[in-house]
Amino acid sequence: MNATDRTPADLLRSALATDPARPLVTFYDDATGERVELSVATFANWVSKTANLLQGDLGAEPGDRLALLLPQHWQSAVWLLACASVGVTVEIGGDPAAADLVVSGPDTLDAARACGGERVALALRPLGGRFPAAPAGFADYAVEVPGQGDRFAPFAPVDPDAPGLVVGEEGSAGASGRTKLTWAGLVARARADAGARGLGPGSRVLSGLAYDTWAGLSAGLFAPLAAGGSVVLCRNLGELSAESLEKRVESERVTDRTV
Repeated sequence: MNATDRTPADLLRSALATDPARPLVTFYDDATGERVELSVATFANWVSKTANLLQGDLGAEPGDRLALLLPQHWQSAVWLLACASVGVTVEIGGDPAAADLVVSGPDTLDAARACGGERVALALRPLGGRFPAAPAGFADYAVEVPGQGDRFAPFAPVDPDAPGLVVGEEGSAGASGRTKLTWAGLVARARADAGARGLGPGSRVLSGLAYDTWAGLSAGLFAPLAAGGSVVLCRNLGELSAESLEKRVESERVTDRTV
């Protein structure tokens, strides 16, 4: 990664320029048996389409606040990078009533309806499938995103020193336990985490941590991205036996794990 990268979107652009064909995010859901592997190029394409949806159809602007009510999932990772591309502040598990936009999974729709702004729902079905019928009051992400452009250009440059991410810290509760990072601060912390773990180009991190704390976001996306590595993201890892986990570690060529 380039030393001049100061936002997560910068990190993704550098990864795309370096080796677009290599795997970036491999996702397992051990409750459903789903496996999805996204190369850098494929992941970046999803990010571009989502950023175009966010900026164009949803009218999001730098500084807007988006409550992200999604579990650990490859589409959650896409939304995090799309928000970084537009400059929209992401509040993980944030209060929808206080947000400009909300992005919800199927299990948090009732809470998400408190948002007075744009609402997007994700079915989180295998292969990015849509809802059988879109939830009332929500745009179905799987319906809206395919037609978006494959290239993205922000209407205004993203300020690396602007608020980027609000997320909990492990073992904390309430507003006092929330960490607030600028985009540049996020990149710096991800680099520090990658250094502490000894990650570098080619590292492959398996993570079973949820995305509701910095530890989960770092291990499951940002530290591998900052290091030029990749992530094996495992949802519902408790469904897997110890023997099956070791087979996965071997087959996926995992070099580091956090479960």
